[in-house]
Amino acid sequence: MTRMLLMGPPGSGKGTQATRIADKLGIVPISTGDIFRHNVKSMTPLGVEAKRYIDNGDFVPDEVTNRMVADRIAQADAEHGFLLDGYPRTKGQVEALDAMLAEAGQSLSAVVELEVPDEEIVERLLKRAEIEGRADDTQEVIEHRLDLYHRETESVIQEYVERGIVARVDGTGQIDDVTERLLQAVYSVRSATGSLPVIQPGAES
Repeated sequence: MTRMLLMGPPGSGKGTQATRIADKLGIVPISTGDIFRHNVKSMTPLGVEAKRYIDNGDFVPDEVTNRMVADRIAQADAEHGFLLDGYPRTKGQVEALDAMLAEAGQSLSAVVELEVPDEEIVERLLKRAEIEGRADDTQEVIEHRLDLYHRETESVIQEYVERGIVARVDGTGQIDDVTERLLQAVYSVRSATGSLPVIQPGAES
């Protein structure tokens, strides 16, 4: 059973790869962006609370985000494993996720980070902004988002590096090639930690 995190900067292809990897491993992909949108659209108590911060242009506090994630991974479809995309992003969220999993007698199998050079990220996002008409996605804004990602996630990644469950994967090139590299990384980490037997690519679908 795989419970993993997929991390990477905006524009790294993380969302696309999360869906593909989760499908290959037979687990559910969980995006914090999707969780926020679902709760806000459904006007759940957590969604109403989160919307107050979003409407004011503020970050949603860890406490609210943690409760949303806890509610999501407790649902039946995540019982047999999940891939978290976009969480945790702070050390406080790492501690909260640890507590959620420990309460259920679970732990993470692997943390995989997609690595793409900042220059390529900027190029990708500027191209996407042009195609989709996103006038607010300027180079300055994109570079600011990248800076935030690097500052926010450095300590998070290091936390998991010390646990020996991190693999870093080249996120450049063809989508299928990146997927294959990600799968190999997950299998390698699981084998090294002894959490699950080695499964060769192509054995899961």
